[in-house]
Amino acid sequence: MLSEIKGAPNKSNAVRIMEARDADLHASNLTNWQQEYDQTSRGNFYGSITELPFDDLQAFKEHTSQALQQKCVVWPDSVWLGIPLAEQEASRINGLTIGNDSIMCRPGNCEFELTTPQDYDLYGLVVERATLMKMANTHGVDLNWKELTEYGRLGVPAKTLEEVRFLLARLLSGSNSDASPRLQHDIVMMALLEVLKVETPKPAKTPSYYHRKQVVDVARQFLDQHLDDVVTVTQLCEVTKVSRRTLQYSFESILGISPIQYLRISRLNGVRRDLVNAKDGQSVSDLATQWGFWHLSQFAKDYRQLFGEQPSHTLERRT
Repeated sequence: MLSEIKGAPNKSNAVRIMEARDADLHASNLTNWQQEYDQTSRGNFYGSITELPFDDLQAFKEHTSQALQQKCVVWPDSVWLGIPLAEQEASRINGLTIGNDSIMCRPGNCEFELTTPQDYDLYGLVVERATLMKMANTHGVDLNWKELTEYGRLGVPAKTLEEVRFLLARLLSGSNSDASPRLQHDIVMMALLEVLKVETPKPAKTPSYYHRKQVVDVARQFLDQHLDDVVTVTQLCEVTKVSRRTLQYSFESILGISPIQYLRISRLNGVRRDLVNAKDGQSVSDLATQWGFWHLSQFAKDYRQLFGEQPSHTLERRT
């Protein structure tokens, strides 16, 4: 289950760093976001978040060592900008590729999905809508709210992105720790406005994207409703009313993995979440079978390959 949103971040005006060795625990470290992360590449996970929170504004840098499928919701009445670092493998937001010339943008209280590669770094800016609109009016910046909330990705000139990345790197490194909270707040807001002054929407270019996204959404909903069943590709083709080839292409273009890979990986991550939060008396075999893993030796092998440790070791460290 995704954690509950409790409102905008509390103000501390001090940069803080949080680290985690589990993808889903890492997801919960970002202040008052609603998130669930599934690890999709093999190996031990390491994640860090460097965050500067205010009452109505949040700036952070996130690093993740493994490829992930992320479900995210930003705190209500806000807007989020996601700015990847330059020269790294592309990510996806809701199946749309984010290249070096684009950033991500989603409104608060609206679920979206990210697909991120290994060794991925991202700057994030979240601001309450009222604060953003007031600052924009003060500085004469005309914001197009539809562009900010509808398309998911925005095009931004390389020079602007380079300048904003440099500013955020200095701010989150603590270089401006002697600056007053008000000045820090103003620095972040001006960076936000610089981006929004020059952004251009980058909607999906072809109608086929919407069809592929719908195929994936229908298939995932069916899989989520049949976690303890052995679901076949044939069943998914029947449910989505497409050919095997179209099903495969839809998953690979939207999520970067095949339907079978998605099913296996999502279930392994589900078991891991349950192991981390297991109650006294629950065993690995109990939790694995609840997720449809009947061959426990194969499950243990697959689990170790994906997460770099035995499921029994995860259980021993449960919270």
